[in-house]
Amino acid sequence: MRKNYSKEDIMRLAEEEDVEFIRLQFTDIFGNLKNVAVTVSQLEKALDNECMFDGYAIEGFARIEESDMYLHPDYTTLEVFPWRPQQGKVARLICDVHRPDGVPFEGDPRYILKKAIKEAADLGYTFQAGAECEFFLFHLDDNGMPTTITHEQAGYFDVGPVDFGENARRDMVLTLEDMGFVVEASHHDVAPAQHEINFRYDEALATADNIMTFKLAVKTIARRHGLHATFMPKPRYGMNGSGMHINMSLSKEGRNIFADEKDKLGLSPEAYYFIGGIMKHMKAMAAITNPLVNSYKRLVAGYEAPAYITWSATNRSPLIRIPAARSTGARLELRCPDPSANPYLVLAVCLRAGLDGIKNRILPPESVDRDVFGMSVQERRERGIEEIPGTLIEAIQYMEKDDFVKETLGAHVFDKYIAAKKEEWNRYRCQVTDWEISEYLNKY
Repeated sequence: MRKNYSKEDIMRLAEEEDVEFIRLQFTDIFGNLKNVAVTVSQLEKALDNECMFDGYAIEGFARIEESDMYLHPDYTTLEVFPWRPQQGKVARLICDVHRPDGVPFEGDPRYILKKAIKEAADLGYTFQAGAECEFFLFHLDDNGMPTTITHEQAGYFDVGPVDFGENARRDMVLTLEDMGFVVEASHHDVAPAQHEINFRYDEALATADNIMTFKLAVKTIARRHGLHATFMPKPRYGMNGSGMHINMSLSKEGRNIFADEKDKLGLSPEAYYFIGGIMKHMKAMAAITNPLVNSYKRLVAGYEAPAYITWSATNRSPLIRIPAARSTGARLELRCPDPSANPYLVLAVCLRAGLDGIKNRILPPESVDRDVFGMSVQERRERGIEEIPGTLIEAIQYMEKDDFVKETLGAHVFDKYIAAKKEEWNRYRCQVTDWEISEYLNKY
């Protein structure tokens, strides 16, 4: 639970806790965590929104002639890092990015999510979300650089000593709890060296902040165990990739409006419309939910990740799954996002797509209650089942044509994001891979 600190509270806590450094954190449009560090002597200045940085140095932020940006700390995000020294501690504040005239910077992902949340609030809705983040723990090489090497062979829910990462994962959980997370479960996942830690859902902005904090804590504690934690979607061929399933619900006046006990699945009309909105916009959203070239190597048959735009309450292969929880626990689970995605942008497009469904009463097609991968091409065609984009460039092409995504992100982020992802794709397609050498060199 976040605390409503005042400026005076933070100044007093910094003195009582012997805080020496404060990291003013923000996120770029690609989901990379950034920070400006100040000493405690500059804390009051920072809390007065007077800390400036050069936005031109941040990819996708601003042109050189308009690059001065100011950081406005969100007082509720104050945390003292438990892994730093006990004397001269380090704290953090998550910040919103503003222009010198005080106007929110349109390229700040947190601002984009805040706009979507306000649209929901104007309709009387509160957006609740939770994330299931998976990651791999790999060895470092002799120079301390990450590898994809692991010697363990553990699988789903295995325990130590088979699970080599058990001790690191335990320390991650304890660290997260020290930082105010409510950790609901942690376990070894399907692939060797793959892990999952689940923390309690919250309102959308807090959840996005928590995902960024979670990733920082996991990487930091992994390093302390001589390991590298990666949120890359598919680091090794032939293994399951890592997802970031997003669980979502809307509440109104404290009541979960996705719940309807009279419905056979326990879902309200609004829940069905929300599903319909996400399915309608999924192809255009894919470049946000799955932002890397590597993301699309996870979304293939045989590895439990969705590849088709379907929904179901009875099987685990669809894009949108309806968990068994009813009444106050009624929710939707979007299964395609991966943990390389920017959580602010993911939640913004999910929320606005769902609201579009509610506003326009977009009903989803019939649920697909069998394994989609086991259906023939003809069966899928007859049922009108569409595929999620198969590559990053395909996803970008769908995104380019979609005014809904442009409106959600704003023209600034929309244009810069597309340009950067096209350039990423071009760098990728110029590469000659080991697979190509193995497949073609001797043959041709």
